[in-house]
Amino acid sequence: MIQLLYFEAMNEGLTSTSGAPLSERGVRTRRRLLDAAEQVFGDHGYDAASIVKITENAGVAQGTFYLYFESKRQIFDELVDDLNRRVRQAMSEGAASGTTRAERERLGFAAYFTFTAEHPKLYRIIRQAEFVSPEAMHRHYARIAEGYVEGLRAAIDDGEVVEADPEVLAWALMGVGELIGMRWILWNYPDPAKVPDEVFDQMLAFITRGLGASG
Repeated sequence: MIQLLYFEAMNEGLTSTSGAPLSERGVRTRRRLLDAAEQVFGDHGYDAASIVKITENAGVAQGTFYLYFESKRQIFDELVDDLNRRVRQAMSEGAASGTTRAERERLGFAAYFTFTAEHPKLYRIIRQAEFVSPEAMHRHYARIAEGYVEGLRAAIDDGEVVEADPEVLAWALMGVGELIGMRWILWNYPDPAKVPDEVFDQMLAFITRGLGASG
């Protein structure tokens, strides 16, 4: 029963291209297509990617693709949104156990770097979106910033961090995380596929000083 409720909560509203709600098997097939699209767009780029390559990678018939997505552009946009949901969930769950802003930053960044190490093609896909689907790229960053701003505003109100515009702080911190991840995860992938401890510690020291946060 718990697994069924979890399945329904995570996949509520998913439909086929005809508008019919997806069965559990349909959700799994759609997931396989998105995972395959992540590999194909990440390896080949949007222009060289094809529906044939995606379906071959997913191990499904080409006609099956059109039960879930109408075009290459649609699955690309869905993939950007899917990766965004998953990275935000990872960061939120990671930061949730922190009792101070400094702890939440540490745990949230650790979760972000873990996710990007597991999904290094996230960087390439988001950069492709700048040209393929700018609105999807804007949506990706805006959704991350939205939750970040909310948390920083609460920390400012509680006196945990310096008085500042939380939106400016959020975007500045997002930039730090993205470029550190690019340098030590994407450029070094697959060995080592993680941010070294000493780099992580120096980054967090810089962030906590900049925020005026203790810890």
